[in-house]
Amino acid sequence: MKKLKQTIGIDVAQNELVCTLGYLFEDLSTELKSFMIFKNSLCGFKKLKKWAGKTTNERNTFFVLEATGVYHEKLAYWLHGNSCQVVIVLPNKISNYFRTLEIKTITDKTASQAIARFGLERTLNTWVPSKPIFRKMKQLTRERDQIVAERTTIKNQIHAEKTEAFPNPNSLKRLKSREKLLNKQELAVKNEIEQLVKEDKEIHKGVSHMTSIPGVGILTAAIVLGETNGFELIRNKRQLTSYAGLDVKEKLSGTSVKGKPRISKKGNRHLRKAVHLPALSAKKFCEKFNGSYERLVAKHGIKMKALVSIQRKLLELMFTLYKNKANFDPDFEWKNIPLSLEMNTCVEP
Repeated sequence: MKKLKQTIGIDVAQNELVCTLGYLFEDLSTELKSFMIFKNSLCGFKKLKKWAGKTTNERNTFFVLEATGVYHEKLAYWLHGNSCQVVIVLPNKISNYFRTLEIKTITDKTASQAIARFGLERTLNTWVPSKPIFRKMKQLTRERDQIVAERTTIKNQIHAEKTEAFPNPNSLKRLKSREKLLNKQELAVKNEIEQLVKEDKEIHKGVSHMTSIPGVGILTAAIVLGETNGFELIRNKRQLTSYAGLDVKEKLSGTSVKGKPRISKKGNRHLRKAVHLPALSAKKFCEKFNGSYERLVAKHGIKMKALVSIQRKLLELMFTLYKNKANFDPDFEWKNIPLSLEMNTCVEP
């Protein structure tokens, strides 16, 4: 019987790659054929590719990996560099799929089998690695985020130490020294991000278009570009808001179950975090954003709901301006819209 698809499900660990080969046939039946374990190293990658070449038609094989921290990255880049079709699946998708299978024992082998079956049964989008500049941008912005989080912890410790009945002067000295070091490191990272943006003329122009939006600075633009790979795989605004987890989810069933609409939060948390403070600034300093915010607060009485609407609008605007190579015009969407319809132009969160 003819094979429609073949996948190699790979459960990635720190030291091992647990692999299962599966086939999808014309009658839509599946079969798990082979099982092998390789080292998570360059030597193991080569043996995996050699094994795949012997057991499958390598050109039509999908290597399906579960995103495991950073342990899967070297394998993904190596396979892609060797003309293999790589698919990276989020862990929550695999775990949810695992629950639908009649498997009671959870081991590395059964996990790789579940990943292989997932690849056979689902429509797969091949993974495309980030461009070097966006990959570095992502690393730097996430490093800064970690530095800021650590500095907040240190500030809380300084406050607690000062509030004690008998504060220790030496402890305070060491904590303040660490705080100064973190301040220097954050400044160094921010300077490196700005220099990275300036080095590429096209990226620099794109960032200048994005930062023409009130409240959006170079750092916010860098986070958005780094996390989306320069909007490389983003086709429309709806896909972008879904990727950020700012899309709306509802729960309705019959007449008795009616949950409140909420944002899904099933997306990139770094994007949601990046547009929070810019949304506060935009509603404060831009009349149009403030007008939208006030109308939604008057309608629902929930400030956070209105703020989330501004966050989504900012993210969509950054995408639109970057793609169209245009600066922000606060009157653009109101120029050709009748005044009676202006109240309905904002999408509620």
